[in-house]
Amino acid sequence: MQPLSSHPILRRQGQMLSPSQDILAEEVPIALVYNGISHAVLMASPQDLAELAIGFSLSEGILSRIEQLYDLQIEEQPLNAYSQALRIELRIAGERFHLLQQRRRHMSGRSSCGLCGIDSLQAALPDIAPVARRNPLPLSDIQRALADMDAAQILRRQTGSLHAAAWAVKGDILALYEDVGRHNALDKLLGHLAQTGFNSEDGAVLISSRASYEMIAKAAGMGISCLVAVSAATALALRLAEHSGICLIGYARPEQQNIYTHPEHIQA
Repeated sequence: MQPLSSHPILRRQGQMLSPSQDILAEEVPIALVYNGISHAVLMASPQDLAELAIGFSLSEGILSRIEQLYDLQIEEQPLNAYSQALRIELRIAGERFHLLQQRRRHMSGRSSCGLCGIDSLQAALPDIAPVARRNPLPLSDIQRALADMDAAQILRRQTGSLHAAAWAVKGDILALYEDVGRHNALDKLLGHLAQTGFNSEDGAVLISSRASYEMIAKAAGMGISCLVAVSAATALALRLAEHSGICLIGYARPEQQNIYTHPEHIQA
């Protein structure tokens, strides 16, 4: 399944209407199935699916390390007259599946859930262990990566409708993933990093969206101590970043940034 498709449109310019073609991002439902049991359905871009499933599993605490994933299979299937669907089958370690089943049982009988897979207020905002950082990142490295990030977003440049998450080390963007969902883009990046055995102190995560608390929590769960957002941060994200030892930077452009928390992680 391709992430982009072309569609005929009418384009108005000035007083003129003329036939044209537009490139649109695809968006499909993706079911994540663990040991035969469906747990979540994500609306996402249909590319980099293994990275998405691995990143989601780690950032949501279904897995605590990638070695607990034994197998992953992707299946495309028809859904209805206007959409296809994808099913990702993950075979995971028995002890992790048992914990997942316990989580699902706690949710039985509840009429609604504001956060997918969350059954209590405490689970919605869990305590997060502080992230350690020994060496500060040069601010010039972050500025250089920000300058290159726009050109690296190939799908967004064609559609204008995708988010991105990137891993930058010494000013170079080593990996970048795009998706219609900002959380999905970050999960894809984290899934990629988990497979590479990366050093979390080497660089920073850059995101094209705002920095909400979930983005901070996902980064902290992977030991990443610097998150740079092109848009603003929420107040809760700021407090969580302060608590978890993450340097949070927002309104980030090559020429200016707002450093919200832990400036000691940055070398000016």
